[in-house]
Amino acid sequence: MPIPGTPSRAELVEHLVRTRIAGDVATPRENNLSHYRELANGNRHYWLGLELGDRWSDEQDVLAVMAERVGVNDDPGYRYGQDTIDPDLTVDALERMAGRLRKAAEGGQRVLLATGHPGGLLQVHNETARALRAAGCEIVVIPDGLQTEEGYVMQFADVAVLEHGATLWHTHSPEPMRAILRGLEGAGRPLPDLVVADHGWAGCAGQLGIDSVGYADSNDPALFLGESEGTLQVVVPLDDHVVSPRHYDPMSAYLLEQAGLSGA
Repeated sequence: MPIPGTPSRAELVEHLVRTRIAGDVATPRENNLSHYRELANGNRHYWLGLELGDRWSDEQDVLAVMAERVGVNDDPGYRYGQDTIDPDLTVDALERMAGRLRKAAEGGQRVLLATGHPGGLLQVHNETARALRAAGCEIVVIPDGLQTEEGYVMQFADVAVLEHGATLWHTHSPEPMRAILRGLEGAGRPLPDLVVADHGWAGCAGQLGIDSVGYADSNDPALFLGESEGTLQVVVPLDDHVVSPRHYDPMSAYLLEQAGLSGA
C-alpha cells in the first residue's frame, strides 16, 4: 500500500525501490541499449520531438549521459540483464522540478500539463495541475477539435492526452503537443509559460523554446540529452508505468511539498 501523507526523502527513496519506480526497474538492459542505438542512428521516433542533429551519433555518448543522469549501468560491455535507475537521482530531479513549479506558482504563470503515458502518469499530472491552480496559476485549456494522424488531442482531468478509439492512448509522438501550440497561436491565445509533461509532449515544447519539465524512463534517452543541452529544464528518471498508478502518490506528495504547494 502507498505510504500515507508526505514521505521524508529517505522514506521516498525506499518506496521508489520497493515499488520499482526506481532501483531495479522492469525495463531490461537490452531494451535500454536498443533504444540508445536507435537514437544514435538517427531514428527520429526516439528523438521525442527534439532536434539532435548529429551530436549524439555515438551510442556510447548516449550511455554515458544515461549513466550520469539516470543511474543505468555505465559499462558498455554489459549487454543483457537487469538495469537500474538511481532513486537518489530521481529524488534530486523531483527537487529541481519543485523549484520550477514554485517559480510558476509565485508568478501566476500559465501551465500546460500533458502525458503520453496516461496509464501511469495521468494522476501525477492531475495532482500537479490541481495544486498549481489553487496557488494561482492558469492551467491552459487547449483548443477544441485538435487531432493528429494517431487520434484526437483532448484534455482529461486538466491534462492533455491523445484519444484513439474512445481510449486514452500511449504515444511517444511530439505531434499532439505541436497541434496544441499551433492551435493556441491560431486562436490568438498566449503560449504556456511552462509545460509539465513526458515523452514527445515535453520534447516538442522544449524544442520550441518553452520551459519544459517532465518525466522519462531509462529507455527514453532523448529527454535526458535535451536536459544535458539545456533544451529541457528538468527530467525526472523513473519507470513511467509500474503495476499500479497509486505507487506514484508518495512521489507526487513529495514533489508538491518541496514546491510549497501541498497546502494549496
